Amino acid sequence: MSVTIYDVAKKANVSMATVSRVINGNTNVKPTTRKKVLAAIEELGFRPNAVARGLASRKTTSVGVIIPDISNMFFAELARGIEDIASMYKYHIILSSSDQNLNKELDLFDNMLEKQVDGVIFMGGSISENHVKAFESSNIPVVLAATVDDSQKIPSVNIDYYTAVYDAVSQLIEQNHQTIGYVPNNSGSSIEASKVQGYQDALKENNLEINESFIFEGDDTYQSGINAANYFLGLEQKPTVIMAASDEMALGVIHGAQDQGFNIPEDLSVVGFDNTRLAVMVRPELTTVVQPMYDIGAVSMRLLTKLLKNEAVDEHQVILPHRIIKRSSTKE
Repeated sequence: MSVTIYDVAKKANVSMATVSRVINGNTNVKPTTRKKVLAAIEELGFRPNAVARGLASRKTTSVGVIIPDISNMFFAELARGIEDIASMYKYHIILSSSDQNLNKELDLFDNMLEKQVDGVIFMGGSISENHVKAFESSNIPVVLAATVDDSQKIPSVNIDYYTAVYDAVSQLIEQNHQTIGYVPNNSGSSIEASKVQGYQDALKENNLEINESFIFEGDDTYQSGINAANYFLGLEQKPTVIMAASDEMALGVIHGAQDQGFNIPEDLSVVGFDNTRLAVMVRPELTTVVQPMYDIGAVSMRLLTKLLKNEAVDEHQVILPHRIIKRSSTKE
């Protein structure tokens, strides 16, 4: 049987309240008594039950993190930023993957509440009314990371996705590209809609035609990038550059084009989005929009700690800066 706080109190010949004060770092304990309790804890191998302590204090120092796919580099980098700041503030992370399935997301959120987490950081695709209702009725703070709530009711940390794509496409036009293919994610999220709008507005404002045949929807996977390359390079009028809404799809575009005998960037330029580690693993290295994933995770966790401690929060909708890194997958 597991050792309980009662066993420690009996061994040290003190009350359970005294053991609890020692465990929780209460200074109102005599040094000799503290020493006896710590000795009993070590001898018996006692491990405090975080949930049981949380029921008493209403704090478990645990934070739930719900992400779409832990195997995806983008979300893994975000999670690392969350974890580093959580560790700094003495919080523990409970991590779950949702596969961007609405029912699973809400079920996981309920599971986090059952585990008595102090707060939740949520990363997903679209935020529905059901999400907002669940978050607002939970009585714990929730922060969205790289996820947009159109109602702006839930605190969030993002970049300006519209401007990021607008800037990238405008830069390509300045480099004399007139035919620009785009591979959006077909998730239907407001983030992806903003990116597509940024692409189209950059073309319009530079007096270039918006050709619907130059948009090929992918599903954020490497294979959909290959499919996009096969589609674009099968057109009678081929684009001179293809931009994808994620680095993983951009890698698929590069390899799909190379498999057909096209040279990158001599025959076709390719641009990604996110600046994951994949961008420097491919050859040629990928030009991409930098979405600071680690920083988004870290700032999300810091925002959550402020909400947990009832500290003043200047901005509930935080927008971090983006930039574009030019590498050898594009030519001027």
